[in-house]
Amino acid sequence: MKTILITGAAGFLGSHLCDRFIKDGYHVIGMDNLITGSLKNIEHLFKLEHFEFYHHDVSKFIHVPGKLDYILHFASPASPIDYLKIPIQTLKVGSLGIHNCLGLAKTKGARLLIASTSEVYGDPNVHPQPEEYWGNVNPVGPRGVYDEAKRFQEAMTMAYHTFHGLETRIVRIFNTYGPRMRLNDGRVLPAFIGQALRGEDLTVFGDGSQTRSFCYVDDLVEGIVRLLNSDYSLPVNLGNPDEITISQFAEEIIKLTGTKQKVIYKDLPVDDPKQRRPDISKAKEILNWEPKINRKEGLERTYAYFKKLSKEELIATEHNNFDKFILK
Repeated sequence: MKTILITGAAGFLGSHLCDRFIKDGYHVIGMDNLITGSLKNIEHLFKLEHFEFYHHDVSKFIHVPGKLDYILHFASPASPIDYLKIPIQTLKVGSLGIHNCLGLAKTKGARLLIASTSEVYGDPNVHPQPEEYWGNVNPVGPRGVYDEAKRFQEAMTMAYHTFHGLETRIVRIFNTYGPRMRLNDGRVLPAFIGQALRGEDLTVFGDGSQTRSFCYVDDLVEGIVRLLNSDYSLPVNLGNPDEITISQFAEEIIKLTGTKQKVIYKDLPVDDPKQRRPDISKAKEILNWEPKINRKEGLERTYAYFKKLSKEELIATEHNNFDKFILK
């Protein structure tokens, strides 16, 4: 039986990855410090023989006894609200955290896959964004703590790959959605659904002409599994190239929820990307992967998940456990 360590295991993507690798017959070790993750996302796994959980901050030294075949480094705040509120932790998990994971992978002889992001492209001057594009990132802007943490993480990973011969993989994740997202995490899709459920008008920042491309979580997980099992060590984009403007997307959410909300417009945040669409040519060629679930079906699944939550659970998704930690 193969053993895999998944950091950020209690988060949105991490928890879905735990589910997938348990289903595929792995022994899964989840690790999370729970600053933005929630045990509710993985509580159904605690009863299983082949799942373990370590409550630990990967920015500190990592010790895992026994063998490890694979490591997935998915620990990081991943939304504007999170990384603007805890900027130092965001930078630490992308620097100290990846260094610790790389050291562990080297010691164990494990293959390491890191979760990078489309944010390494910044506010892009090239559209759609291929992996060869180096990006347009403001390192000292408010989003720089996340963008540069991920860019450093990629550089550190490639250094271990080229200098130590470590088996590494890099996935650049574009906007992904699905069950277990937090409604207050600052990303456009959960923000819109949360406003719809509360009967509020939907808030669009800017004039609504900026674009996003949304990939359903099951498709993304499949791509990650294929990349982990591939022989390709350079970055690979994973996302859905079906592009839509934010204004159009707001109207889709209103139609989906059957509510009467209006769309209101506010100023665009600093350095917010105007366009976001992945070039997935490499994923198609190398992994034989492309998204299968269209936005209509994915949104229906996601909305059905949030509608099933009780009022108490919906309130809980509007809060996180920042106040339980002393932020330094």
